[in-house]
Amino acid sequence: MKLHGNAALTPNQRLKLARRVVEGGWSLSEAAEAGEVSERTASKWVRRFCEEGETGVCDRPSTPRKVPRRTSEERIEAIVVLRRLRFTGQEIATTLGMALSTVSGILARVGLGKLSRLGPEEPPNRYQRERPGELIHVDVKKLGRIDQVGHRVTGSLRKANRHRGAGWEFVHVAVDDATRLAYVEVLADERATSCVGFLRRALAFYRNHGITVERLMTDNGTAYRSTVHAVACRALGIKHLRTRPYRPRTNGKAERFIRTLLSGWAYGAIYRSSIERGAALFGWPDHYNFRRPHGSLSHKPPAARLAELNNVGGSYT
Repeated sequence: MKLHGNAALTPNQRLKLARRVVEGGWSLSEAAEAGEVSERTASKWVRRFCEEGETGVCDRPSTPRKVPRRTSEERIEAIVVLRRLRFTGQEIATTLGMALSTVSGILARVGLGKLSRLGPEEPPNRYQRERPGELIHVDVKKLGRIDQVGHRVTGSLRKANRHRGAGWEFVHVAVDDATRLAYVEVLADERATSCVGFLRRALAFYRNHGITVERLMTDNGTAYRSTVHAVACRALGIKHLRTRPYRPRTNGKAERFIRTLLSGWAYGAIYRSSIERGAALFGWPDHYNFRRPHGSLSHKPPAARLAELNNVGGSYT
């Protein structure tokens, strides 16, 4: 049961109110005043307590007991059969002489609203490379620029909706598959030349940690399909892999890191400008790489995982 945040009476308080009237001899107005509710509300819970006992003070479902025009189970089964034959909602409605809205509602209720639900569920494909640098995941997240105090501070959307066109910033991320060691930059765009520059600096970052990158995985963005990027990967001696179309989970480690980055940095504080937000990023990757426990690494930071794989003893901080 989910109570409203401003509800005056919980089931325990309703029971207490009803017992005050039935067993304690309180008047209805006195019990209502003590419970800070109306006499009408108090009367309802007293009546339910007298009729049903303690179970009567629990909330009842809001669904109607009877629906005269409810779609029959036989008709619902026919809709499901046609859907499994890959009929569209409109085709099913035309075939059975039903309203499209009714068919769409039934399909959504039985979990067949999308055609993708008809096939067998794709099993999770979890993997982890054994060597640092064997594969790094690269991705880009677009963030709106901050040029004024927004609705998170003012609490109003009116002013925010009148001011548009501040532009975008692009957060480029790289994550090592084996260790989750991450590198982040905020750039002005996601063009091929910018992506190549980010890649070179990311490789230098990993070299400084004793990691030689062998493979690179990206999505199918325009920059990653460009000739400039292909030539750069060839010159750097890196094999470039791209994810399957419309399968972002293939690059799931980068996607998950971006979610952590946004909650911990981009949306983790209130910033007055994009410059202030960019400055806050300066120490966040070090916190992630060297101090923040990682759930998939037995609650150790990525640097500890790197030390284990390299058989390096001593402190990693």
